[in-house]
Amino acid sequence: MSGGLDRRDLLAGLAGGAGLLAAAAPAAAAAQGQGQGALPDGAADRAYALELLRRMAEPVLGRMARGRLQAEWQPELSPTWDGRDRRVAYLEAFGRLVDGLAPWLALPDDTSAEGRLRARLREQAVQSYVHAVDPKSPDYLLWRGPGQALVDSAYFTSALLRAPDALWTPLDAATKARIVTEIKGLRHVSPPYQNWILFAAMNEAFLFSIGEQWDPMRVDLAIRKFLEWYVGDGWYGDGADFHYDYYNSYVIHPMLVQILAVLAAGKPDFNSLKPAEEHARALKRMQRYAEHLERMVGPDGAYAAIGRSLTYRTAVHQPLGFLAWHRQLPDTLPAGQVRAVTSATQRRIFADPSNFNADGFLTIGFARAQPTLGDIYSNAGSMYIASEGLLALGLPADDPYWTAAPQPWTMRRAYAGEDFRKDYYVTY
Repeated sequence: MSGGLDRRDLLAGLAGGAGLLAAAAPAAAAAQGQGQGALPDGAADRAYALELLRRMAEPVLGRMARGRLQAEWQPELSPTWDGRDRRVAYLEAFGRLVDGLAPWLALPDDTSAEGRLRARLREQAVQSYVHAVDPKSPDYLLWRGPGQALVDSAYFTSALLRAPDALWTPLDAATKARIVTEIKGLRHVSPPYQNWILFAAMNEAFLFSIGEQWDPMRVDLAIRKFLEWYVGDGWYGDGADFHYDYYNSYVIHPMLVQILAVLAAGKPDFNSLKPAEEHARALKRMQRYAEHLERMVGPDGAYAAIGRSLTYRTAVHQPLGFLAWHRQLPDTLPAGQVRAVTSATQRRIFADPSNFNADGFLTIGFARAQPTLGDIYSNAGSMYIASEGLLALGLPADDPYWTAAPQPWTMRRAYAGEDFRKDYYVTY
């Protein structure tokens, strides 16, 4: 593998090595202090994010593209592991990782260091999709075992929806047919009556998008239940009850908006559901939720450690990156402000080198290796949902998101004694 050379080229071409996590992160965190010091510019923020992406992607994709992931990696398990087949970790790692990378992989080729890295990782991702569904491959994934496969199949198909030309079109006919077979086969899983119904709906939306036979009822049910479970001011309950955690970030907002966007574009015949109208409403609610996420980040980039699955780290800010990538940030969240706040949280979370183990894989933890924070379902593969915090890399380097001057976020302004925007609930 030529990863070392590409890494040196990348760092030399992008802010002279500013992306090195171990060196840049502590310095940046120290400079920010308690809301003091200059904020990094967009070039430095992008270089940092690209290096973080590379560190997440290479150990997984480099092995899986060769059919060597399961042979060379035994994922860490939570101390409270519930005993399910540990091979679920490989579908979790690949599905979640590639979903976060997909917008960036979809950017056009160029000859820059970043472009060469993207071309290599894109090719590895495509080859990994081939191994994922080939029963003869050592890296054939655990599609036909525990119900957990339904969860991560949705990230697997979401990536294909986010980057169809980069990830779906290049696949050979046999691989495409195998993917369809595995996804349809997961209909036997009866999802718990909460965010899991969106995983089933995402798979059906993918099948619809490629002209395959799909089940409108699974999609209709998921959308209607989340309309019922909306609790107000941009937040959904996760089922009939409200859970104060970040599953609105990890699953609910991004998947609901993405599913509705597919339906609005494809215009299927529903009994009474109006996908375009529901998409517009879901998007407004997501924008409102994004305002809350931005306000929950302190002056130094730390954010509230609440609820289950905290080890998903910066996946918490998936809605901010999703909206930025689609150029749908609300007027209350300027691009330079969103980039500054999400970059600050990345630097704060990943400052400690133990977020990655000696072989380069993510560890179970929040701001370092902290295995006791794992839940009964947590394994090192689960951690790759953190890549969802990198969706804004799907915007090219010359996009205003990356070129805008950095702006202090709400809590940074507030604790510096500056004026800041007041906040009021919404009724939509």
